[in-house]
Amino acid sequence: MGKLVRDKIPDIIRAGGRTPDLRRLGEAEYVRELHAKLVEEPEELAAAAGPAIVEELADVLEVVRALVRVNGLTMDEVTAHADRKAIARGGFAERWYLNSW
Repeated sequence: MGKLVRDKIPDIIRAGGRTPDLRRLGEAEYVRELHAKLVEEPEELAAAAGPAIVEELADVLEVVRALVRVNGLTMDEVTAHADRKAIARGGFAERWYLNSW
């Protein structure tokens, strides 16, 4: 089973004495695999506890950064949009849970 990995993972595998079986993804495959990572990483975050939480949050953030770049955006643009949305619709600090409407 293959998956998109961080840029230095092949070197880390080689440093461990193994030979990674690699191929470089084309643009469409790359975007598809980033979306798959966007599902995978939050699942790992949900299962994390203690110090592992920050590691998993960092992984989620790195996937978001890659998706921002591949979509021709900047983190500043996304952050500004998130800020505008928070002003208009709020954040999650109040902990509301909507049972129905």
